[in-house]
Amino acid sequence: MHVPDGFFDVPVSVGAGVFAAAGVAVCLRGAKRELDDRTAPMAGLVAAFIFAAQMLNFPVAAGTSGHLLGGALAAILVGPYTAVLCVAVVLLVQGFFFADGGLTALGVNITLMAIVTAVVGWAVFRLITRGAPRGRATLVAGSFVAALVSVPAAALVFTALFWLGGTAPIELGSVAAAMGGVHLLIGLGEGFITALTVSSVLAVRPDLVYGARGMTRALTLRTADGDVQVGPSAPEAPSAGMGLRPVLVGGALVAVLLAGVVSFYASSAPDGLEKVAADKGLSAQEKPHTAENGPLAGYSIKGVENQRLSGGLAGVAGVALTVVAGGGVFYVIRRRRRGADAMTPASAR
Repeated sequence: MHVPDGFFDVPVSVGAGVFAAAGVAVCLRGAKRELDDRTAPMAGLVAAFIFAAQMLNFPVAAGTSGHLLGGALAAILVGPYTAVLCVAVVLLVQGFFFADGGLTALGVNITLMAIVTAVVGWAVFRLITRGAPRGRATLVAGSFVAALVSVPAAALVFTALFWLGGTAPIELGSVAAAMGGVHLLIGLGEGFITALTVSSVLAVRPDLVYGARGMTRALTLRTADGDVQVGPSAPEAPSAGMGLRPVLVGGALVAVLLAGVVSFYASSAPDGLEKVAADKGLSAQEKPHTAENGPLAGYSIKGVENQRLSGGLAGVAGVALTVVAGGGVFYVIRRRRRGADAMTPASAR
């Protein structure tokens, strides 16, 4: 759902940019409460995973594909405020380095793909898990539904923005029906990927899932030093299972594999927005991207003749850029939180 330049008029583009900037500012403050010694390194990994997963377009209907948006997934793994920052970092890397998503439409893209998906996804997840029995099944089911709902919600907001300032004379009902229908199908894929990812992390380190804190059943892990209970009685305690470093290294390797190898086999069909834009005549309004001649534009390395090698190297470069950019942001936020905690008297904490 990367919106290119030219789909929206200046007032809507500027307004969405102001809204996105305000939302990111709020999330920079809110993320201080979410980023602890486990969440901070996980956040950089989540951003890199979302970048890699967005390169994997999957077929959803005849001639149409979809890809992960990632807001709901990030919210469940690292918290809603941090999730917005994760996806925003991905969009910045994609827009400036890969010419994916217009630069004048950056505010629109952050609003749709970061803020809407994270807020809606987290709200649905909390609604489901708060009133349901504790356990992994509830968390995985909540993840699936949250991600599923977040995608058509973003499509609905796109339709509202198009009504306010779309640049093509297309009947609003036609846009709403087309965007809603195809993105409901994409939401199913989003839900499956999100549920699978959350389930995988729960299996090795349930304490690394932000949305699972206080929700998982008591779990007794048998170690060489004796039995250790991890669960609702101590939701903030690190798990006695796999260490944090192996999880981070394993996750990074998965992201590199997805972006560098698996992405070559992704569907080449246009995604939901591209298909709707082509069918409704909106694609005629698209303007050339400022970075279209960049060294990584189009997810390929300029000068590398082999298409598979070029795409793989570009994907790995994107993962690295995302880790560096996201890791830097989250490291600074974490340091500021530590500084604030150090200056706060113990009695006031």
